[in-house]
Amino acid sequence: QSYCQRLQHDMYFLTSTSRLNEQVVDKVVLQLNRVYPQILTNEEAEKFRNPKASLHTRLSDLLKHLQKKGDRHCQEFYRALQINAEQLFNDLPSRKILKTPDPTELDTGKEQCMLNDRGPVFFLACFSVAAGLALVWYCSNSDTKVIGRARRILGFSPIIIGRHVRNICMLYLEDISRD
Repeated sequence: QSYCQRLQHDMYFLTSTSRLNEQVVDKVVLQLNRVYPQILTNEEAEKFRNPKASLHTRLSDLLKHLQKKGDRHCQEFYRALQINAEQLFNDLPSRKILKTPDPTELDTGKEQCMLNDRGPVFFLACFSVAAGLALVWYCSNSDTKVIGRARRILGFSPIIIGRHVRNICMLYLEDISRD
């Protein structure tokens, strides 16, 4: 949707009573006049800041003028409105349409939260159980070569496994090898 179409959609909302006050309209007009690229000339800015005309008339004329000038001018109006009246900018009907998600679009954020809601501690606990079961299965094989290899691995791993755990595993391996 182009900015001109959005402005046409938002025109009634912006011109309705007490949405924009005189100061905000003046700030928007000044910004469109002074900031690069200059959207309004000095004469146009004076016309839209004229206190003799009613605010509703000035604002309606400004919006129609910007729509005639093109999409770039309407975009700059929205930027000025966002800077000078952010709450009003966020309440625009066209903004609400842009914020509404497409019902056919997949929301990967929800799926990601559902998959990752357990956290890293759960992952480490599952990994530790799996590693422990793999070690027990590996060591419980009746082949003596496997027990010898496991004893060598456990003998050189006091840093990886705590000393108490290593001693228990070594005793278990010695008991198995005696049978």
